[in-house]
Amino acid sequence: MNLLLDEIARATARLADAGVASPRADAEELAAAVHNVSRAELHTVPDGAFDALFWEYVARREAGEPLQHITGRAFFRYLELKVGPGVFVPRPETEVMVGWALETLRDMDVQDPLVVDLGTGSGAIALSLAQEAPRARVHAVEKDPTAYVHTDRNVEDLDERGQVRLHLGDFSAALPELNGTVDLVVSNPPYIPMSEWEYVPTDVRDHDPADALWGGGEDGLDAIRVVERTARRLLRPGGHVAVEHSDLQGTAVYWIFAEENGWRDVRNHKDLVGRDRFVTARLGTT
Repeated sequence: MNLLLDEIARATARLADAGVASPRADAEELAAAVHNVSRAELHTVPDGAFDALFWEYVARREAGEPLQHITGRAFFRYLELKVGPGVFVPRPETEVMVGWALETLRDMDVQDPLVVDLGTGSGAIALSLAQEAPRARVHAVEKDPTAYVHTDRNVEDLDERGQVRLHLGDFSAALPELNGTVDLVVSNPPYIPMSEWEYVPTDVRDHDPADALWGGGEDGLDAIRVVERTARRLLRPGGHVAVEHSDLQGTAVYWIFAEENGWRDVRNHKDLVGRDRFVTARLGTT
């Protein structure tokens, strides 16, 4: 075992003792970021190149700082995004919703589909859709100026074909010029009720931006209600919407997309571990 791998083993034990959920993976990711290699290349770092900055990073993670804030990067589908304090760190669960959105776009008989991402955060959803659906035109809306800075940087770095247009503003009134023309609306809005504050992991509630966590209202679903109204305004007849929610909110979100408001084919979908994670619906044609 070389020096770096030995230090990673020690760091893994420290992070495990601190209650980090994935201590080995986090230790390896910290080491990879410090030494500018992939995790698969850690064994190639010579002993003389070991950087003690690794232990500073480990101490920060041990203290509860999110891994992605320390490394400045987050991985989402095929993207490496720049993140940091002030922007929500994308989660793997959301990748499943993006997969559904891509399948839906492929099934549409639309040459250049028009997509809106409400509450884009780091830009993970919008940029993934642009990368994997090269004919799509994507509008990404973010209301928080701090998060917008991160989004703008990611769009500049990763939107190679110029498909993504970024907008600063509240998504309740976003993009009136697109009313009735959008093919797909996607959103991962805030949805945690404030009553559940004590159950939220400390590295989330202490570091992710509050506006990206707390959904408003007693049930935490006020932001999703705004998404429903905005999607109903933006979508063309037959257009689709997908919105993420917590694993306990599937039934409540299902009923937000009510038939009397024009929604059809409302469905709950599971995440990577089989829990309700997002709802989809189609706007009726009549």
